[in-house]
Amino acid sequence: MARRKVKQVVDGDTFVVGRKINGSNRIRIAGYSAPESNQFGGSRATNRLRGLIGGKTVTITPRAKSYGRVVADVRLNRRSVSKRLRGR
Repeated sequence: MARRKVKQVVDGDTFVVGRKINGSNRIRIAGYSAPESNQFGGSRATNRLRGLIGGKTVTITPRAKSYGRVVADVRLNRRSVSKRLRGR
């Protein structure tokens, strides 16, 4: 588990942190899949994630690696970001 500041939101389920975790600074949110940026709803999903965690410090618990990214449970103020994005 690590706490990191979100530097950039890449798309609706991936973001970049300043200091690497398990060899990568790209984090994909486990348990949530958003449309890609070039797909219908992609811009809206990206903006939603940016509004939720952009520039904030989150808690990251790595679960796996995929396509060079760390797949992780992500929490903001002890609440699951995945659940927030799914409306729970």
